[in-house]
Amino acid sequence: MSGATNDAIFVAGHRGMVGSAIVRRLQALGCTNIVTAGRDELDLGSQAAVRAFFDSRRIDQVVLAAAKVGGIHANNTYPADFLYDNLMIEANVIQAAHAAGVQRLLFLGSSCIYPRLAPQPMREDALLTGPLEPTNEPYAIAKIAGIKLCESYNRQHGRDYRSVMPTNLYGPGDNFHPENSHVIPALLRRFHEAVQGNAPEVVIWGSGAPMREFLHVDDMAAASVHVMTLPPEVYQAHTQPMLSHINVGTGVDCTIRELAETIAKVTGFGGRLVWDSSKPDGTPRKLMDVSRLAALGWRASIGLEDGLRDAYGWFLRHHAEARR
Repeated sequence: MSGATNDAIFVAGHRGMVGSAIVRRLQALGCTNIVTAGRDELDLGSQAAVRAFFDSRRIDQVVLAAAKVGGIHANNTYPADFLYDNLMIEANVIQAAHAAGVQRLLFLGSSCIYPRLAPQPMREDALLTGPLEPTNEPYAIAKIAGIKLCESYNRQHGRDYRSVMPTNLYGPGDNFHPENSHVIPALLRRFHEAVQGNAPEVVIWGSGAPMREFLHVDDMAAASVHVMTLPPEVYQAHTQPMLSHINVGTGVDCTIRELAETIAKVTGFGGRLVWDSSKPDGTPRKLMDVSRLAALGWRASIGLEDGLRDAYGWFLRHHAEARR
């Protein structure tokens, strides 16, 4: 990271898909003092508990990957929880880090911070230029607040708190729940079960025409550590005090149809793909502009098919029902 490899780096949310990938990345780089705390040890929603945690340890840097996350149904059903819980987590951690004298922090956000009708590809300066997608507005508002908290501590207190906004992530540690997972884990599981059951076809919602961008979580971890490690003068030369966040993605998208065809190949499904066009497609396109990140010297390296094979391998190893 930005200092010696024995710097104490607190990774909040280390058991999640992104947090665990960041821990793996730090370990691969030789970091020997990674601080973690599970929910049973530390309630990030408690200001007093978070402050006491920082007071009881020497922490040099923070990666804030903890968040309350969920799909459209969860966001629509529990909007107050998504707004309140995420506001509390980020406010408590950022304030406690500042109070403890932690100079460098990385906040992880989401591409949902951008307006629902943002021009494609979405640039960082699209932030706060239009209405958000209503189905995840509370979560997006919380993530925007996190960006602004970081910027405000920088401006008022001279801190070096940075923010990265990933596109759609997938990979080891993903949620493969049959109903509550995102498109890649949902399709990987559905195609796997079709192969296991010798099903002649797989039915997929929508027309297959919408375009989406997907980033392997190990690439996200590599990008996060890269941004965190940049000298302050380099980071500041490519950002602005009140527009400091950085998009993280591949800069390349594909249709849902192309995604499904690749997943069929990865899982060995040889049947038909049936598109249920009576079901909604959602936004026609969501692509991140990653030119700012490229100018800072980082590009994604894991191709979609290779990344899907890795994610599928993890699913096979970690889900008992997949091994039957």
